[in-house]
Amino acid sequence: MNKRNKLSLKSGFAVAAFALVATSFYGCDSQGGSSANTLPIYGEREPVERTVDGKTVTDTIYHQIPDFAFVDQDSQRVTQETVAGKIYVTDFFFTTCPTICPKMKSQMLRVYEAYKENPDVLLLSHSIDPTHDTVAVLRDYADRLGIETQKWHLLTGDKDSIYDMAMQYLVPAQADGGAEGGFTHGGHFILMDGQRRIRGIYDGTKPESVDKLIDDIPLLLNEKKDEKK
Repeated sequence: MNKRNKLSLKSGFAVAAFALVATSFYGCDSQGGSSANTLPIYGEREPVERTVDGKTVTDTIYHQIPDFAFVDQDSQRVTQETVAGKIYVTDFFFTTCPTICPKMKSQMLRVYEAYKENPDVLLLSHSIDPTHDTVAVLRDYADRLGIETQKWHLLTGDKDSIYDMAMQYLVPAQADGGAEGGFTHGGHFILMDGQRRIRGIYDGTKPESVDKLIDDIPLLLNEKKDEKK
């Protein structure tokens, strides 16, 4: 199988996975899903049995983003430790994108401004064109956005690792010579909790969807406070 077909299969998998989770988890019970005060947990889940006081208890293991390592616009290494215990919003883009990326960055700036002063909320944007989007290019892009690195990390790194990470976030992303700009990717903003679990998927090109994202973040912040009690 050539690399293009492999990437096409990956993108198709991500689209199918997104469609599955988007229709499956709303309305589930409070242990895994949504209510007025909680958000669903997206992705595959696996029941695991264990024995407690002689009784069999079933726990649920949820899809969790694996360990990662990329570099941001200030040449800082960004890993799973960077987001440990944090609420974060992530997306995929490239700096020369002529289509949806300008809309996405305009909307992500709204999230940035809303939570700029909250140390428990971070933003991670992965470039799907790391060959072009070097640290220097991302630094210039960040300057034009007027953002602080410690709050909003623009990430570059190994291309295959970035595309594999997109799959983990259930977002399609691939090189595509037939697409405008040379790449195709989803315009989704993914809301993550402190355990690297997907808690929300939003259309990053639509203000009303980003409004919902901004309103949902406090639910995870409150959840985090409750876990500390």
